[in-house]
Amino acid sequence: MVSCFLKEKSKSKSNPEIKNVILLIGDGMGLPDVNAAMTVSDKPLNIERCNIIGLQKTYSSDDYITDSGAAGTAMATGTKTKNGAIGMDAQGNPVKSILEIAEDHGLATGLISTSSITHASPASFIAHQLSRDSYEDIAIDFLNTDIDVFIGGGYDHFAKRKDKLNLIDSLKFRGYEVDTSMSMVLKSTSRKLAGLTAPVHNPYRLTGRGDMLPASSGKAIEILNKNPKGFFLMIEGSQIDWAGHANYADTLIDETLDFDQAVGVALDFAQKDGHTLVIITADHETGGVTIIGGDKQTHEVKINFSTKDHTTVMVPVYAYGPGAEKFTGIYDNTEIFQKILTCYGFNHLN
Repeated sequence: MVSCFLKEKSKSKSNPEIKNVILLIGDGMGLPDVNAAMTVSDKPLNIERCNIIGLQKTYSSDDYITDSGAAGTAMATGTKTKNGAIGMDAQGNPVKSILEIAEDHGLATGLISTSSITHASPASFIAHQLSRDSYEDIAIDFLNTDIDVFIGGGYDHFAKRKDKLNLIDSLKFRGYEVDTSMSMVLKSTSRKLAGLTAPVHNPYRLTGRGDMLPASSGKAIEILNKNPKGFFLMIEGSQIDWAGHANYADTLIDETLDFDQAVGVALDFAQKDGHTLVIITADHETGGVTIIGGDKQTHEVKINFSTKDHTTVMVPVYAYGPGAEKFTGIYDNTEIFQKILTCYGFNHLN
């Protein structure tokens, strides 16, 4: 198998060096969610710009149906684990994530989430805890890394803690600009940014979040791209999952469309840059969504839910840019980590 990492001397248009990886996770986003969003939209989705498509299996080490902690950990570390665990293997040992490995190689790193930044999916890339509910311990784990940018909710997990520690001061001591609104985030000129834009979770887009996700994505890329060695960025659209759990069809579609706007930001950058791999996927499917009717001409769709929980159906993987061809086929979610390592040219042991 030919590695998609090339040496410094080989930067031709046909085989560009991969400097940057942007991983976008639509939490709970199954193929029917994307199909429904395509039907409602009056123009093609940004996701449709990807001509490389695969499927990933999502089960955890202890359950046929995964949770976001186990699925996030699998993609972040290449290790199957028990439901509820964050950055730990099934025996309770910490395992290094792709974000931490990227830092070890001198790359800039970032995390974005529309929920709390300490929630399961983003936490899987930076924290090591036995329980995804250990939000305050997860917040402390952020201080144990050199992450450059993180934007999401979760201010209270840093500032209003049971142990009375003020992690906001700790972040500032480490050189972070700490912003508490999107207007502050977008005005920032700092190279180290902690955007904690809600006490815990940001709301749905329709109920107050607005364009926080695509705007945050653009800002993070702007900051991280200042590192000449490259960067790793994970962007999560969290509330697709929430709408699936609640069986809110209109909200699920709207959150998928919002996530697709963030996809567009990433793809626009990758198209101009030429050295950026973009991967778009989900951690699992939520709601057992099926499409039972619709009209493409009127942009109407009717969907049905079979559950208010997660399912184990395979989820799509879309890829764009150099190395994208590695993401075709059917594979375990742990392979997301392995494929990214290969594309960067990193050894998983270092």
